Amino acid sequence: MNKLLVSLVLSLGVAGSAHALEGDAEAGQGKVAVCGACHGPDGNSLVPNFPKLAGQGERYLFKQLVDIKEGARVVPEMTGMLDPLSEQDLADIAAYYSGNDASVGVADPALVERGEALYRGGNLELGLPACTGCHSPTGQGIDTAGYPHLAGQHAQYTAKQLTDFRENNRTNDGDARIMQTIASRLSNRDIEAVSDYIQGLR
Repeated sequence: MNKLLVSLVLSLGVAGSAHALEGDAEAGQGKVAVCGACHGPDGNSLVPNFPKLAGQGERYLFKQLVDIKEGARVVPEMTGMLDPLSEQDLADIAAYYSGNDASVGVADPALVERGEALYRGGNLELGLPACTGCHSPTGQGIDTAGYPHLAGQHAQYTAKQLTDFRENNRTNDGDARIMQTIASRLSNRDIEAVSDYIQGLR
């Protein structure tokens, strides 16, 4: 019992200190030169397999950076990239990117109807909730809850993340494994359609 109590107190202390960091966007701008090679100078990646970071929720982005650095989320392309950075550096980078405007994309008209139906209505027969509940009708996400901004994200990147959630290759987000459960109910066609719809969402 004492070990459990000590573990809980330590966990709360670590979580509290991580969330107590306040990012400085101006300082962050001076720390993203290397990041810009893949994610674009302002966080709007032009390459569809690298995510757009501009406009992403600061809380969500900070968590992902910490998880990648600590190995909780494995991104081979990022191996070693964050090692020299402190948590304050990561908070500053998150603040910088979150303050930039995300560019928007275009959805394939042939996929819009199916993608919109899934994003806005889910699928009751499969027990699939609508994406709007956590990511908002406009795809802006809910930063205070740590739910990511999706609107305008590259379809190729989103499809890979959904597939990784479905195949349990990405497991760093939440003890309840909400996205793993949701993605497990999506077919390849569903993933293609909803990812493409998100790319054009604005």
